[in-house]
Amino acid sequence: MPELPEVETTLRGVSPHVLGRRVREVIVRDKRLRWPVPDTIHEMEGCRVESVRRRAKYLLLGTPKGTLIIHLGMSGNLRVLMPGVPFKKHDHLAITLEGGRQLRLHDPRRFGAALWVEGDPLDHPLLKDLGPEPLEPGFDSAHLHAACRGRNAAIKLVVMDAHVVVGVGNIYASEALFLAGIDPRKPAGKVTRPRLEKLVRAVRDVLAASIEMGGTTLRDFLNESGEPGYFAQALRVYDREGGLCHVCGSRIKRVVLGQRSTFFCPRCQR
Repeated sequence: MPELPEVETTLRGVSPHVLGRRVREVIVRDKRLRWPVPDTIHEMEGCRVESVRRRAKYLLLGTPKGTLIIHLGMSGNLRVLMPGVPFKKHDHLAITLEGGRQLRLHDPRRFGAALWVEGDPLDHPLLKDLGPEPLEPGFDSAHLHAACRGRNAAIKLVVMDAHVVVGVGNIYASEALFLAGIDPRKPAGKVTRPRLEKLVRAVRDVLAASIEMGGTTLRDFLNESGEPGYFAQALRVYDREGGLCHVCGSRIKRVVLGQRSTFFCPRCQR
């Protein structure tokens, strides 16, 4: 599913086409997403998009009347299309902007969301209890150490917990733990503060590199222009079971943690 880098890539792609534009029409072709698309979404019509930002894996399009919260779900993408481009089967939502271009939400599995909220969108139940952004100052070794203290849960599961830090999905958690040299199965409470500091740096490095390369090319992710990202070419351990570690030559292993496949090097990660 699209993770933080893919959503950030989408944000950067669509922002120039959407920010400052007035919404001419909102077309709801199928409201049956993860939660039904509310009829109040039409409040956007006639409004100018004053802000386009991201919180965790949610995109927020702000107008004077309210905010559209978009989630790409398991397989969704946003595209900016020229007028007259035929709709695809799973183009469930289209926002026509002045000038005629459309922002379309394409979601074959319909696990995405398009919600309209008034007031501060960060107070919405989906957003209000989220942890800090991994690329911002609030995510540091002190914060992660406090979150890990006394916990027996595997460190990988803790770093994937959106209440601890947002946007570190399965792929990026595996990659960051490899860079930090930490066994993903290790109880979080037994990881030392210096090693947590290395993990914080690794999380930032992995996410920043993925954003720079345009997201991870896995399954269904496409960016706003319909092109896949390229970070999958740089994956060190994820989905490489049985392959050779690029550092020590050992075989990459796979285990299941929290019902998710986890990949690691048994020699480099302790």
